[in-house]
Amino acid sequence: MRSNYFLPFFMGSIFWFSSCQPKEIKQTEKTPAAYQPGSFGYDLNFLQNHDRVLVLKNESGQAQVLVSAKYQGKVFTSTANGLNGKSFGWINYKAFTAPKDPHMSAYGGENRLWLGPEGNKFSLYFKPGVPMEFANWVTPPAIDTESWNIISQNKRSASMQKEATFLNYAGTELKTRLTRRIQILENADIEEMLPVKVTGNLQTVGFTSNNAITNTGEQAWTKITGAPCLWLLDMFNPSPQTTIIIPHETKGTTKIATTDYFGEIPADRIKFKKDVLLFKADGKTRGKLGLGPERAKPIAGSYDAQNNVLTIIQFEVIKTATYLNQAWNTQQNPFHGDAVNAYNDGPLTDGSQMGPFYELESVSPAAFLSPGQTLHHQHSVFHFTGDTTALNQIAEELLGISLEQTQAAFK
Repeated sequence: MRSNYFLPFFMGSIFWFSSCQPKEIKQTEKTPAAYQPGSFGYDLNFLQNHDRVLVLKNESGQAQVLVSAKYQGKVFTSTANGLNGKSFGWINYKAFTAPKDPHMSAYGGENRLWLGPEGNKFSLYFKPGVPMEFANWVTPPAIDTESWNIISQNKRSASMQKEATFLNYAGTELKTRLTRRIQILENADIEEMLPVKVTGNLQTVGFTSNNAITNTGEQAWTKITGAPCLWLLDMFNPSPQTTIIIPHETKGTTKIATTDYFGEIPADRIKFKKDVLLFKADGKTRGKLGLGPERAKPIAGSYDAQNNVLTIIQFEVIKTATYLNQAWNTQQNPFHGDAVNAYNDGPLTDGSQMGPFYELESVSPAAFLSPGQTLHHQHSVFHFTGDTTALNQIAEELLGISLEQTQAAFK
């Protein structure tokens, strides 16, 4: 096990509270009718009907992040422009009052934690021995329906925790402690982390999710028993002019990306540039792709030309680590998988559709942990909107492609 798997999880001073129930951070509110659909205020008011959500704010109060312990520690959404600003996360409003789905409670969320593997002979989503088909696919309750506990909070951060036991396809019980710390970032933090210059003609919001899994059982997690991984999924609102942008390593013996998770992605929806992959994210055709650690870089993003929003995600990639195969297949090598994924939602064969939305995802290495050991995975999200020239400079610096080239790819 590489020593850098076990990084310190909590940074700075933390305020501990005796209550484990969510506490709302107060703010001035308008009536729900005062906010337009698509605004942060609209989504805040909607979610307050279902949960005592937490609102994290930066120093100016314009950048805000909405967090829920009741809904599995999710970051539901964020904004760069206060309550009237655009809400960046996708929320599935109808799921909150619909009958419980036996497979997945699809509430949405701009940043949520799942565990992998979804498939392979150590899957956490299929009971031992059952065929790996949709009828038998079930998301574990700890990451689907059960509430988490708040262990600390202040105006800028919240830490949440969940004790849970998972049964994998091989019949191994995995006793775990899951922990998430969500922190909103100031512009100075964003400039240091990426690094880019946040000029005065840009509005921005950024946050980090520090995620951890601890082996609380008495058995080591190995290639014999199976091991989980941390899986971060960001759900965003698509537009007809949204493009996912994934930089990749040009050297390597593997193919650039796996593009046939749900059937091969049509050639008119994916473009391979010299060192950048472009994927159309309009929420109209279902498709998923992934890059292994040999090809993946620790950054990806998207550009919504219709709404002039540049989104960046930053995460950890350990080139020499073992990443898990998540395909619904027990015959493939379970220890050869992706480090970064992207998904575009679309109608199913029966015409129904959960979204539309699109996803950017990162995955940790396999958690080969002895009892008491912990694996960490940091995943950060940034949104920039405003002056197109400034947005273009950030895209070129971080993603290696101009916004003009990005928009031209699918014309």
